[in-house]
Amino acid sequence: MSAGELVVVVGGTGRLGRQVVPLLGSAGRSVRVVARSAPATPVPGAEFVAADVRRPDTLPTALAGAAVVVSAMHGMDPTSGQSPQSVDAEGNANLIRAARTAHARIVLVSTIGASPHHPIELHRMKAVAEQLLRSGPEDWTIVRASAYAETWAAVLAQTAERSGRPTVFGRGENPINFVTVADVASAVAHAATDPALRGHTIEVGGPENLTLNQLASRVVGGAPAPRHIPRGALRLMSLVAMPIRPTQARLARAALAMDQIDMTFDPSPSHAAYTWLGETKVTEP
Repeated sequence: MSAGELVVVVGGTGRLGRQVVPLLGSAGRSVRVVARSAPATPVPGAEFVAADVRRPDTLPTALAGAAVVVSAMHGMDPTSGQSPQSVDAEGNANLIRAARTAHARIVLVSTIGASPHHPIELHRMKAVAEQLLRSGPEDWTIVRASAYAETWAAVLAQTAERSGRPTVFGRGENPINFVTVADVASAVAHAATDPALRGHTIEVGGPENLTLNQLASRVVGGAPAPRHIPRGALRLMSLVAMPIRPTQARLARAALAMDQIDMTFDPSPSHAAYTWLGETKVTEP
């Protein structure tokens, strides 16, 4: 890929996209960000085009002239009214087809542990998108990331605003690998600018596994102890809320899974294969 060629970052107005854009600019690429609507705060260094991956007719204009298309979106935002199925599976399918029609290389941001049988819906839908990519030409790079430290720290900080005590979903004793968004952004930028990474699946995780209780302690500076929503309450929420508040039900199911299944990750094989990967420790936000 030559300097000055266009990289389109779909989901470029989000937490990850905003860190990917300046890295691409520093590498000499032109950048276009795509989202459903213009953000209140523009993304510096990039033009903006509105499009919706759930509407394939909006994508050709958004991807026009692209050498690389980055999918940095997800359907787990509780305020978006979307779902992993509509965004991460069906939306990515639309985006992949449009990118291939535009003869653009594709970088898909996925999740560590993505699998058709994973208990978390996001991981299952990312697996659908990965399979579609692999079933076509080798014009792709997949960047799999563990849980974003900043996202979960922000959730915990928000729950602590009134009482000073963050709220942990479940017991909070299950070790989870948290990665900084900066390290994921660096991997995505490498994938978008290095054609030699075509056909690679790059897994990006943090250097330590933390429980949610430990992360909560870092968010509030060590004290006071967090409050907990019991697993039984989460199970009830996942069932009762489904007909009227499906997003909240989905988040409750994901929280239950994160409190019980193996969410750890050893980043050393990835660092051996890709020596440029970041290894930023999660610190107090």
